[in-house]
Amino acid sequence: MKRHLYTADHEAFRESVREFVAREVVPHHERWDEQRHVDRETWVSAGKQGLVGLSGPEEHGGGGMFRDYRYRNVLLEELATAYAGGLASSFSLQDDILIPYFAELGTPEQQARWLPRLCSGELIAAIAMTEPGTGSDLQGIRTSGKKVDGGWVVNGAKTFITSGIQSDLVVVVTRTDPDGGRNAFSLLVVERDMPGFSRGRQLKKIGLPAQDTAELVFEDVFVPEDNLLGVEGGGLAQLKAMLPLERLSIAAQGIAVADAVIATTLEYTTEREAFGQPISDFQNTRFQLAELATEADVTRAYIDQCILAWNDGDLTDVDAAKAKWWATDMQTRVVDRALQLHGGYGYMVEYPVARAYQDARVQKIYGGTNEIMKHIIGGAMVRGARSEK
Repeated sequence: MKRHLYTADHEAFRESVREFVAREVVPHHERWDEQRHVDRETWVSAGKQGLVGLSGPEEHGGGGMFRDYRYRNVLLEELATAYAGGLASSFSLQDDILIPYFAELGTPEQQARWLPRLCSGELIAAIAMTEPGTGSDLQGIRTSGKKVDGGWVVNGAKTFITSGIQSDLVVVVTRTDPDGGRNAFSLLVVERDMPGFSRGRQLKKIGLPAQDTAELVFEDVFVPEDNLLGVEGGGLAQLKAMLPLERLSIAAQGIAVADAVIATTLEYTTEREAFGQPISDFQNTRFQLAELATEADVTRAYIDQCILAWNDGDLTDVDAAKAKWWATDMQTRVVDRALQLHGGYGYMVEYPVARAYQDARVQKIYGGTNEIMKHIIGGAMVRGARSEK
């Protein structure tokens, strides 16, 4: 079926991305996996080529594409073909979460101070929500910000923080009012060299090794009032408003990886022989390939519609939740079955499908677990049914 998502401009952008991936990604991503982070030079190179900062305002050096996610989707698709999941995830954090936070919530002074270097790749940002023992329960956050003259003193710890080691700016979800209920939390920007801010362990994961993930520790960190992002007490509402884009990003990554895995598996099964014929000539293989391709095609149709809905400004949190849970479940199913078609070679890390298998599992966890996505969808359905009575 012909796809109608992209224009000629997007396809021209794709050629630029492919050149970048061939030059700056393919020769290095195995080394990034071993060192457990992407070279900072790669971030700066991506910034110079306009591949980081796509969502940033043009007046601050960004691409001005916040409401045209098709450019970001092109980048995800091309990184998926190189199986550079760690880089794709790190760039998504910057462009689909952090830059929009600063652009949408920041004061003019904050935007001028931070956005140009975030868009150029010179600054790497992180968001610190999860704590030991909290998981998806953001209201259980204990990291505290005590109000003092000129700002807050922050104490606490965060874990599972993407770009935790390399980050220059960390948006910390902080309890600034012990008795404030849902209005108890604020977003405070902690900078790399602030006294009392330190990195804990760099965490070893079963997938996405090039995506650096760490624990963060805050011990009497003074955060000035100028580093409050958005409004005091508005943290949870601000987080919720930005979640649809984050979940769309995860869903888009899911279908991009599934497409790449199917293409790799088709190539492998047509070249690999067993019992005197290509594996692709066996009926079971063809049935499996047909099922994988159909699942991916149907999923892509929905994700493409979600991208267009985002561009039009009407992607709901329920739509995004559906996209996130379905696409990531589909991704893990496709990758698992594709690995099976590779036989023993699929279990060898030098084969791309093995890397995809390792990287896929977290997709159903971060951005809100898929169980939380179903809770959001089901809750909206029940509320809608009750309101009609």
